[in-house]
Amino acid sequence: MAQGSRQVQTQAQQQIQTLSPQQILVVKLLELPAVELEDRIRAEILENPALEEGKEETATDDYSDSPEGENGQEGSDAGEYDSLNDYLTEDDIPDYKLQERNRSKGEQPEEIPFSDATSFYETLREQLGERNLTEHQRELAEYLIGSLDDDGLLRKSLDSISDELAIYGGIEATQKELEEVLDVIQDFDPPGLGSRNLQECLLNQIHRKVEQERNPNPLLTIEEQIIKDCYEEFTRKHWDKIMQKLGLEEDIFQQAITEITKLNPRPGASLGEAIGRNFQQIIPDFIVDTYDDGTINIALNSRNVPELRMSRDFTEMVEEHTKNKANQSKESKEAMMFLKQKMDSAQGFIDAIKQRQHTLMTTMQAIIDLQRPFFVEGDESLLHPMILKDVAERTGLDISTISRVSNSKYVQTNYGIYPLKYFFSDGYTTEDGEEMSVREIRRILKECIDNEHKKKPYTDDELAEILKEKGYPIARRTVAKYRQQLNIPVARLRK
Repeated sequence: MAQGSRQVQTQAQQQIQTLSPQQILVVKLLELPAVELEDRIRAEILENPALEEGKEETATDDYSDSPEGENGQEGSDAGEYDSLNDYLTEDDIPDYKLQERNRSKGEQPEEIPFSDATSFYETLREQLGERNLTEHQRELAEYLIGSLDDDGLLRKSLDSISDELAIYGGIEATQKELEEVLDVIQDFDPPGLGSRNLQECLLNQIHRKVEQERNPNPLLTIEEQIIKDCYEEFTRKHWDKIMQKLGLEEDIFQQAITEITKLNPRPGASLGEAIGRNFQQIIPDFIVDTYDDGTINIALNSRNVPELRMSRDFTEMVEEHTKNKANQSKESKEAMMFLKQKMDSAQGFIDAIKQRQHTLMTTMQAIIDLQRPFFVEGDESLLHPMILKDVAERTGLDISTISRVSNSKYVQTNYGIYPLKYFFSDGYTTEDGEEMSVREIRRILKECIDNEHKKKPYTDDELAEILKEKGYPIARRTVAKYRQQLNIPVARLRK
């Protein structure tokens, strides 16, 4: 076991060592949404004098507004960019225009509704509304929710929150009262929300799984023991010590560790956006226009993002130093090295931006190809099951690259603004062999609940039977899972 652990660690170290600074830069830029990219570029311009804003009339577009399939995203060259090694040589220093789809500075953006306009905070408040609490408890709960960090964890102590309530809100709350309300919040979805540290977060998720299991699962007991009694060893990956301490066989231990690694250390992130973000000011990263003849145009939205090019002054200084290379003093050589370093850094940044754009366009084009019926009609029911692997196979890019692109990016369509994550969902195969999106099954489930008798709502078992009759033979706990994802309470709370 220990030998296997060392092998995994060695492989991880080798993978990290293969990433050059340029590759790391590309990865970091790839993760940035449009609004953060602008800040990152302006910071780089201020830091590196070899980089400057180019003039629009001297810049050229790498991508133009072209019909679907005409922007070079298909074909055998798509995969070569995923190696993160294909950069221009230092002799190839073109002007570079970053702006792909721009408006004039005075032009106002078109008002398009944001289609996923429920924030982290609003989602939790909706769940809070389903609980039978006193007015005082509700005030405490709202303050606790507002105190969660972006991971959905409560990093502040209850003592400090009690003091804040008294000082800023004039609300007296004992630690016991806060703990009682926090227990309510920790019962919200997703599991692990409201935990005070990572250990509690993992334990709460395990406890939720225990509650949802119809039959006791001994593996969950082992998972709980590992996190509860061997947490320090777990964080240090001292597997042998854990097995010895708990008296576990290696195969059982491996199963438990595999399940633990599936838990979410950042439950708040699964709700999409951090608390307090203004959803009405989301800047889409892509603009997709669909026309009556079925033509789909795709463009990157780089409004307000500066154009980039190499500094002409730096280029001339390097050329001058190069001419007199034979007679250079020590100071001149050091100056030459400084100039060259800054130019290499500037060129590397420009190349990384270009590669980011190519990867984004390649990914978005693949999503459109795979979900074309939706982009033509705007009907959610037309979305096909699609996972990261599907897009990765179509583009030749790594799954990790597709994940980075889809994690924080938005697309403006004729029907609203959507997070790219909206287009991904698992598939489900019916008895007739028809593959349907889980999103479609959730829609049918919601229809069943919307049409139920309000004084006698369906239990999860009854809903499972109804779905089975409709051709979707899914288990009761799967029904419970989809119901929770829809933020629909259990039957007794729907009366």
